[in-house]
Amino acid sequence: MKAFIKRMAGINANEANRDRWLAKTLAEMPAGLRILDAGAGELRNKPLCAHLAYVSQDICQYEGQGDAKGLQTGTWNTSQIDIVCDITDVPEPDASFDIILCSEVFEHLPDPLQALNEFSRLLKPGGKLIVTAPFASLVHFAPYHYSTGFSRYWYEHHFPIRGLEIKELFANGDWFDFARQELLRLPRAARDYGDWCWPLAYPVALIGLMYFMLRGSSKKADDLACFGWHSVSIRR
Repeated sequence: MKAFIKRMAGINANEANRDRWLAKTLAEMPAGLRILDAGAGELRNKPLCAHLAYVSQDICQYEGQGDAKGLQTGTWNTSQIDIVCDITDVPEPDASFDIILCSEVFEHLPDPLQALNEFSRLLKPGGKLIVTAPFASLVHFAPYHYSTGFSRYWYEHHFPIRGLEIKELFANGDWFDFARQELLRLPRAARDYGDWCWPLAYPVALIGLMYFMLRGSSKKADDLACFGWHSVSIRR
């Protein structure tokens, strides 16, 4: 019942949608190919790469507490990372990988374009770059949070000029999904930030949730906003 309520309310929709897309996309990769999981963190996506020759990379600076601002995880274990280095300077030869996966990392890079340059260098011709990144995100993992997100136009501009031909660019949710997610955050945020009227946040969120449930699957508004964009590109 709890899982059903969460699904109907759209709680964790962003994460659930992304996990499904990654599972499908990675399952389609031929077995035995060498994959770099760039910014792999706690290796969450490693189980999806069991049929691939998996290599993880991370800078391993975040430990869960950060600067205690925004959203923090509390703990963060990167002790199993294979290559500890800056994502813009990976100690591997040119054309070392058949696939590069970079999921929910770009917002944590001071200059994600340098990472794109490095991915282009590391990919074999015909290799695939799989990227997910937020369109609009709250501050998390601070101080290692440098951008709120990326639009589809960011991909369409920067990928081709680096020899990366976009084959898929998929919107995770839309503005209504994003608005529902933030509305559901209201009660906790009201309490955490000491609003005197925080009890009112619960009926406000409930009424808003009823609207989104009644609205159903009307016309999508992913041209306005979404959780994030998911892409698959080919190295020319």
